[in-house]
Amino acid sequence: MSRTLSLFRLFVVIVASLHFASSAKARVARIEILERKPFAGGMAFDDVGPYEFIRGRLHYAVPPDNPHNKMVVDLHLANQGRLRADLSVIVDGRMVESIGEDPRNQKGEVLFSGDFILLKPLDLSRGNHRLLYDVNNRGNLPMLSYYNDAAGSNRPLSPAHAGNGWLMRQGFSLLWSAWNWDVASIGRQPLRINLPIIFGEDGEPMTARINAELTVQSHDGVTVEWIAWGNSRCYPAAKDAVPDAVLTVRSDPDGERHAIPRENWQFAIVTPGGEPRFDPVHVYLPGGFAKGKIYELIYTAKHPRVVGLGLAATRDAISFFHFDAADDVGNANPLALKGQPDPQYAYIFGISQSGRFITHMIYQGFHVDEKNRMVFEGARPHVPGAGKGGFNYRFAQTTHHPKHLQGNYFPADHFPFHYTRDGAVQHDPLGQPGRQEGDVFAMAKRLDKIPKIMITNHEGEYWTRSASLVHTDVGGKWDAQLHPLVRVYMINGVRHGAPSRGGRRTAATSEHRLNQLDPRPVGRALLIALDRWVSRGIDPPSSRVPRIDRGELLSAARHRDRIPAIPSYRIDNLEFPGLRHPGVNLRPPRVDYGPRFWNEGIQTFVPPRTYGPRFVTLVPAMDSDGNPIGGIRLPRLSVPLGTYQGFNPRREIAGAHNYLKAFESSFWPFALTHDERAAKRDGRSSIEERYTSKNDYVAKIERAARSLVEERLLLKEDETAIVAFARSLAWPPRPTDRWPFWETE
Repeated sequence: MSRTLSLFRLFVVIVASLHFASSAKARVARIEILERKPFAGGMAFDDVGPYEFIRGRLHYAVPPDNPHNKMVVDLHLANQGRLRADLSVIVDGRMVESIGEDPRNQKGEVLFSGDFILLKPLDLSRGNHRLLYDVNNRGNLPMLSYYNDAAGSNRPLSPAHAGNGWLMRQGFSLLWSAWNWDVASIGRQPLRINLPIIFGEDGEPMTARINAELTVQSHDGVTVEWIAWGNSRCYPAAKDAVPDAVLTVRSDPDGERHAIPRENWQFAIVTPGGEPRFDPVHVYLPGGFAKGKIYELIYTAKHPRVVGLGLAATRDAISFFHFDAADDVGNANPLALKGQPDPQYAYIFGISQSGRFITHMIYQGFHVDEKNRMVFEGARPHVPGAGKGGFNYRFAQTTHHPKHLQGNYFPADHFPFHYTRDGAVQHDPLGQPGRQEGDVFAMAKRLDKIPKIMITNHEGEYWTRSASLVHTDVGGKWDAQLHPLVRVYMINGVRHGAPSRGGRRTAATSEHRLNQLDPRPVGRALLIALDRWVSRGIDPPSSRVPRIDRGELLSAARHRDRIPAIPSYRIDNLEFPGLRHPGVNLRPPRVDYGPRFWNEGIQTFVPPRTYGPRFVTLVPAMDSDGNPIGGIRLPRLSVPLGTYQGFNPRREIAGAHNYLKAFESSFWPFALTHDERAAKRDGRSSIEERYTSKNDYVAKIERAARSLVEERLLLKEDETAIVAFARSLAWPPRPTDRWPFWETE
């Protein structure tokens, strides 16, 4: 029986007996405002006017016995007195772990706290009465960069952090709150939360054998490596069990693990004097980590957190700002207007890991609070691939997720993958007993609380994040029929992220140049569509993904065989290497974490085991230029100046050169003239053969942009900007390595 179904049945029994009569409810017990000042120097944003910046702490009180909290792994241990408060603090630029007392109050509620940031119209009556919650990504706040093309910051205060002001001009109130305990990056001032630490029955720190993968190196000379991937905090090694730890190395995810002799490595950092010093969260390998290899540490760790409380905290933070006028002690909700909460609707948005977090919230029912209210009416998981995540199990490592080369065995890309229609389930005929049927919406359906969801993936997620599984069967044979309250979109030719003004086309460990297509205009249009869908019942654009029945999806091997040969080009000092196609993409394994994992959230197979074949994932097919088809084509892909693809292999000098870089794309320019392409034996038409003049190119861009506006996939202001950029291009067009990545007049 799956953990979701088994715990939900327990939930139903309790609800049936209590009829929601319990007075105990998880909540923001107290809001603590630490800073409140004008945003962007008091700048006014159209009719909405100025915004204000509010920073503080949210103090949570979570009753373990409330039915809505039964899904939080290990929270029930609070009733046995086995939780301790996390009092970790920053000292001299490092997070220093400190453990307190039992975190329960007299009512038995578990207390903890975390940071929050709110940007709101100074005059709420002039806003749009919508709360937009951004799930922070490893403590960072990406929403303003994504929607506003703003400078990134975890303390957004200046006009640069407002960017183009788009969200403010729309009138949204913007909220971030901490959810994951393992945030590092001290100097970047990320959001932090302190989640309770679990102790054993004997009153001693809980320990367990766990597996952790170290960062895969792309260059030689690294001898000390942090245990956790993604610069996150990790579980320290239990000192008395250090001799029993095992460090293995393998060449690929399914390769044989080779143990490195224990005397050849240690838990240590290296002092400025060159001497190793014991450190429970670093591995020192004097001979150096080989590039392109996967190093896995099996060790006894201590101090697990109740990680699933991060899901509850996110739920309760949104609930407070959406529904409550004040906290338990009378402190006003900053989004209350005349004693009433201002938001009429709340939406949740998240990029990458944060998008997977949203999926996981819905999968386990954390989108519904203790008063049985849906805390957000609409959700925008962005570039989540097909994943959920390590957000709610014992010794969870939240930042890990499968990539093509590393992280394959961490619990993210696991069945089920579909939001199925009412009365239907997804099937995995090769699944383990009790896990052959599933539905991401199963809990939401039983709670009768189903939000409207609009998922966006880029083409890159089809190569390295298993995105096709969202809308195909697990064998890659047919297209799925999804729930009518779900839309899925794929933006073609785009890598995992978006271009930045500080970015480049070149990456030292990537085979090809990055294409730097900007998908954010589509994201703005889809947020407006989500709001109209929720608030006015206007159906959004239909799902736009490549489909099997239209021949728009195929295997990575067939993709390699069909893509045209593309030669190398050199433009000024910028080299564009010819196409190298490994013919592979991420196909996540079916993983067995042990018999207690899905029921109790406890991994007993360390490292985990695999069973059966990997899931089948597909990638978008292409046209005669090698440009991907299906999904949404941006104007610069519809009217191309080269070939855009969502994959990019590792360079041979980086090791593992037949594997793909996790988050990158590729670009190859067209020849400028017929004679140049003939000399290069390039089968793609040249620029002069495609466009009679710059005016011809601009006119075609105008038509492509207008078409997306008519389909409600682009806003008028972004249409204007896209056409203006086309007009600004030098002609003939010349790509550059720096922003805006094309030579302009």
